[in-house]
Amino acid sequence: MGLASDSPAFPFSTGKLSAANSPRFCNPISRRIFSDVAGDLTVSVDGQSFLLHKFPLVSRCGRIRRMVAGTKDPDLSKLELVNVPGGALAFELAAKFCYGSNFEINTVNVAHLRCIAEYLEMTEEYQEENLIVRTETYLNEIVVKNLDKSLEVLCACDGLDPTVEDVGLVDMCVDAIALNASKEQLVSGLAHLECDVGSGKFRMHCQDWWVEDLSALRIDYYHRVIAAMRRTGVRPESIGTSIVHYAQTALKGIERRHVWDSGPLVGDNERVIVETLIDLLATEKITSVTLSFLFGMLRMAIEVDAGLDYRIEVEKRIGLQLEMASLDDLLIPAVQTSDSMFDVDTVHRILVNFLQRIEEDDSGNLSPCGYESDDGLKSPSHSSVLKVGRLMDGYLAEIAPDPYLKLQKFMALIELLPDYARIVDDGLYRAIDIYLKAHPSLTESECKKLCKLIDCQKLSQDASSHAAQNDRLPIQTVVRVLYFEQLRLKSTVSTTHHTTTLTMSGGDGSLSQRMMPGGSGVPSSCVSPQRDNYASLRRENRELKLEIARMRVRLTELEREQGVMRQGMRDGRGGGEHGRALLASISRGIGRIATLGVGAQGGESRRRKKKKSSQSQWSSDGGGKSSRRRHKSASSTVTYAAAS
Repeated sequence: MGLASDSPAFPFSTGKLSAANSPRFCNPISRRIFSDVAGDLTVSVDGQSFLLHKFPLVSRCGRIRRMVAGTKDPDLSKLELVNVPGGALAFELAAKFCYGSNFEINTVNVAHLRCIAEYLEMTEEYQEENLIVRTETYLNEIVVKNLDKSLEVLCACDGLDPTVEDVGLVDMCVDAIALNASKEQLVSGLAHLECDVGSGKFRMHCQDWWVEDLSALRIDYYHRVIAAMRRTGVRPESIGTSIVHYAQTALKGIERRHVWDSGPLVGDNERVIVETLIDLLATEKITSVTLSFLFGMLRMAIEVDAGLDYRIEVEKRIGLQLEMASLDDLLIPAVQTSDSMFDVDTVHRILVNFLQRIEEDDSGNLSPCGYESDDGLKSPSHSSVLKVGRLMDGYLAEIAPDPYLKLQKFMALIELLPDYARIVDDGLYRAIDIYLKAHPSLTESECKKLCKLIDCQKLSQDASSHAAQNDRLPIQTVVRVLYFEQLRLKSTVSTTHHTTTLTMSGGDGSLSQRMMPGGSGVPSSCVSPQRDNYASLRRENRELKLEIARMRVRLTELEREQGVMRQGMRDGRGGGEHGRALLASISRGIGRIATLGVGAQGGESRRRKKKKSSQSQWSSDGGGKSSRRRHKSASSTVTYAAAS
């Protein structure tokens, strides 16, 4: 019987020996091989009977020899073999070997032949060059030296437990795959090594073909192969690519379950696959897999109900690079009809891991007001916090319409981020407004508690205008919004008045200097037009002063009304229709002040332009009439696009 050097194409779809793969060079053994000698022994294997002869079996198989010798019946004609590795097909091949029939040993049947030979005890003790020696020779001389053949044999080991482990065939194939992959990667890398002449750097371009073929392995075999590859020095990038491909191949049949599904979960095999792959990921570098793959594994872990420890491991790895995530990544649907349509607890744990990473990066030295410092703005960790802050505001707005979302979980996500994570609170205000609209049953105290999380000083002018007219907000929140908007208007008016005063004093000095005899060398014939321009500027400055005075009066009235409203609230008379009407009046007053402020700034701008025009006329032709047309400033109304 010869040993084959060539093997047929490896069927990745199955690792079991089939009748089509078993070569038959003679009639079936169930028909008597020797027509002139009647069979004297019937062997039953897995319900199939083989009519054989005692002598060829006893001469090579130690187990059958003991069974025949140990019986008290001298006319024994029937034997039954149980737990035969490889079943009836493997026993048929062993029987052919005992009869001396010629057939080929290849990568498809060598694992079955090695296990059945071990089961039947076909050692050298009973005959030289017995089946165990023949199979070991083929494995050592052909299989272990070739990566492709080692993969084929390891896939064929499926279903041969525990004998295949006892003979060490699995370990032999695993070590051969890892060693050959390491050697092939080194040779392939050297063959594709290129030198960038400009930079003097080396670049390696090579692809590992075995990455896809490893996906045919059983998950426990795959785990052992990856561990062996790591020991032999295979690149982590190749291992990470292999893990991604294995997950995509082995888990593509898992369908997503929804919160309303009450059917059974997927089988234990899928759960074992997910948990094993996560265990492998725990030992890989963070750059070896993408963030989208980590989110996919997290969703799969939730789908198959993997252990909490495995989910937490993936969540930690996601938290290390949360700033690179998208909103769709965070929208993980809940698999149970609990208190939310989305898995808010998972996102909460991911955010906690992210903040822990930021604390470690900053060594606890990050200022609570880091967004105001120059060093904080240049810090990569602060930039990451700002990105995550915007991401979480979008996430809060997406989950806010969920009618099953509890207020405690919603507030916990808001409170988790530090204050410096949001430069403006417009996104947070929008999310809270959506939540208030979707949950009209909230009590007044709950609304107050939720709205206290909004920093009214961080609201933009558009958001403040919207909040001042929002009936869903508690009256205390509206008052705070109006108060800070009033302070902002005061600051604007004060700045405008100061700028106007400086400009007027500077203009008078300049003009007086120009009118001094011999001060500028300008002929006296040009003084008359310049006096007209100066008189026009004086009139505009007086008008600006009047506008500022009117604004101050209105601000005083607003302060008085605010004091009355506060006193009314303390006395219990601030609520109801009266309070709402008073707030509307204040809101309209602030709107008018804003219009006046825009007009004041517009007047100042016109004055500066006219002054510049007059100076230009002065330097060019020294004459002409000054333009005294008034330009009215157009105030535009910006509507805040909040949730309606």
